[in-house]
Amino acid sequence: MGEREQEFVKEAFETNWIAPVGPHLEAFEQEFCQVTGASYAAAVSSGTAALHLALKLIGIGYGDEVICSTLTFAASANPITYLGAKPVFIDSDRTSWNMNPDLLREALEQRDRIGKLPKAVVLVHLYGQCADIDPIMKVCDQYGIPLIEDAAEALGATYKGRTPGTFGKFGIYSFNGNKIITTSGGGMLVCDDRELIAKAKFLATQARDPAPYYQHSEIGYNYRLSNVLAGIGRGQLLVLNDRVAARRRNYEVYSSALGKLPGVAFMPEASYGNCTRWLTCLTIDPEIFGADTEQIRIALAKQQIETRPVWKPLHLQPVFAECECVGGEVAEDLFARGLCLPSGSNLTDADLERVIDAILSVYSPSKSS
Repeated sequence: MGEREQEFVKEAFETNWIAPVGPHLEAFEQEFCQVTGASYAAAVSSGTAALHLALKLIGIGYGDEVICSTLTFAASANPITYLGAKPVFIDSDRTSWNMNPDLLREALEQRDRIGKLPKAVVLVHLYGQCADIDPIMKVCDQYGIPLIEDAAEALGATYKGRTPGTFGKFGIYSFNGNKIITTSGGGMLVCDDRELIAKAKFLATQARDPAPYYQHSEIGYNYRLSNVLAGIGRGQLLVLNDRVAARRRNYEVYSSALGKLPGVAFMPEASYGNCTRWLTCLTIDPEIFGADTEQIRIALAKQQIETRPVWKPLHLQPVFAECECVGGEVAEDLFARGLCLPSGSNLTDADLERVIDAILSVYSPSKSS
């Protein structure tokens, strides 16, 4: 937390404005648009809720196919299934670890030939780095397919000077407790269409009709963010640049100390934008390094240092076992060899040094001989 969050929360308590829609909520939406360059925004209870609303507003329904990145958290695909649709997964590229534009184009060309184009594309911007948006937007526009950007992990990043999430039909963001800024739980849906955002807010407040009594003509959801949490979000927006700088510094320290070790490669930063380094991720070649990522993870856990594998690709998840995947080898390799290091914005030099020393203690190139 920064210095202003408590002031905004105190104001909410002093005015007794605790319920969902209030002045902090409206101000948070406006200020978020100012920071990101989005036109309109709806603050909701989670990034997952924002994605669900985006898919609903596009008209996704039972039996539809929706293309989605495979190297991501399950929340990027779960809302597709809420609406009875089916995900089709696309592999990553090596440059950004995000959706491979060439594989997406091939998939759309193949589906166009058989008259079975998907109804939407969900593009994830992974670990604080943008996917290569231009070629993906180009092929989506060519086939008239709406693009939804899942920028849950990428607030503060840039693609050719612009904020990810502001290119497609909709953009979604997350303010979960592990994100670069947080409202403890929350999300944001952005769009250039005022009427669609108004519809999103309507659906997010149980789709209550404008009547003096409770009347509902369609199914709605309880998805609006509270005025109190929006106050936290307003304070967090003020320190977004500081949080990005802290995360990038973590990466620089790790990279300087570990980047030249044989068998170690950090997640690359694509040339078309700035990565927030929301998480610092690396891959390990166990034959060269002398230990694999699971051995490193266990060794660090014994020292009370938490690391995690990179996301298990969705096409390998039991719940999506019957879903098609285009490619998959790159995502599978990144999962097999990838590790996410401690990356919090409040890590001290001593914290970083402890992680580095713990990894160095595992390094044993002689084992590979």
